[in-house]
Amino acid sequence: MKRQDILIIGGGASGILAAIIASRNHFNVTILERNIKIGKKILATGNGRCNFTNTTATKDDYNHPEFVSKAFQVFSPFKTMNFFEELGIAPKVEDQGKTYPLSEQASSIVDVLLYEVNRLGIKIITEALVKDIKKNNNLFTVTLENGKTYNADQIIICTGGKAMPSSGSDGSGYMLAKMMGHHITPIFPALVKLKLDSPYLKQLDGVKFPGRVELIHRNQVLQEEQGDILFTKFGISGPTILQLSRKANAFLAVKEEVWVKVILVNLLSRKDVEKRLSLAQNRPIDFSLIGLIHKKIIPSILKEAGIHNPSMLVKDVSIKEKNKLIHLLFDWRFLVKESHGFEDAQVTAGGVDIREINEDTMESKLVKGLYFAGEVIDVDGLCGGYNLQWAWSSAYLAAISASSEKK
Repeated sequence: MKRQDILIIGGGASGILAAIIASRNHFNVTILERNIKIGKKILATGNGRCNFTNTTATKDDYNHPEFVSKAFQVFSPFKTMNFFEELGIAPKVEDQGKTYPLSEQASSIVDVLLYEVNRLGIKIITEALVKDIKKNNNLFTVTLENGKTYNADQIIICTGGKAMPSSGSDGSGYMLAKMMGHHITPIFPALVKLKLDSPYLKQLDGVKFPGRVELIHRNQVLQEEQGDILFTKFGISGPTILQLSRKANAFLAVKEEVWVKVILVNLLSRKDVEKRLSLAQNRPIDFSLIGLIHKKIIPSILKEAGIHNPSMLVKDVSIKEKNKLIHLLFDWRFLVKESHGFEDAQVTAGGVDIREINEDTMESKLVKGLYFAGEVIDVDGLCGGYNLQWAWSSAYLAAISASSEKK
């Protein structure tokens, strides 16, 4: 059988894995990467540790569960772990299924991938920014910014989204998809810090504590998360907030108000708190909260409750103020103004419209021989290895489809 040429645009997680799989299927593969080396964004994942999969990940952890279903069937988290173990990565599974290399170094993932790329003889063209794609008589012609051209029977676009533009993800893949007739759904940052409208942020800056948060829209709970919460001078962050941010930004994009509800007291009931205060009648109100919530939060929450003298004895606090304080301990709401931008986001929400991609192959429904994988597609998941798993799964499916015997 005549060996066909596959061009892969983008040398990130999905691009490298797609190249390896297609090459193992005896196809000539070339990676076109705009950076000076491939795998740059992988190095930044998991705070440099690379949370490369999540053992609990299923299709239901993504915004389009049915679309990702086939990719997860052919390349599940279990198969991902096996793939990397064969390359030399010993996995370390932590809480909630988060999986890292035992070395705790993202560079380990890049190193083993590069070793396999070199072993297979995959050609890598770096500093190769693709500016144009055309297709004539079943042959694709790709033109770079420097004017060089490359021909291929098939193309897999793995350019990523717009998150972390310093890694090279500047949204150029959307332009290429549009050139081939595809539509791009609205894009916005996901897994990102939120900016709040509150007068207390300067005082709360740096306060970190375990608690519960809810995303509220029109007094309805949209999503609930439990874990670490971090106040910043701009707003709020932490793993819980990153999980809420995707849905928050989706509402902000259509000018809908959303609120973050912070539950400061997570393990006690309101009656427990009422009893605690009743036993502290002769103590200052600020001191009565010591040991209950983070000390740096106390001045702000007292002000919010209308209690402006923190030294006031509990017995002298009005019933109205006391009830407001107790309410705030279980329901302190902050209006979300906006989020941080793509430079601080871990992933992009939105992308190439899934209705124009065959979920069984990752091939374009509009252009035969054109495939997509990873973040460039309108698919995003939770924080904790889910988005890298989508990169691997979609890349594997695109590569085996592009390099199948039927082609």
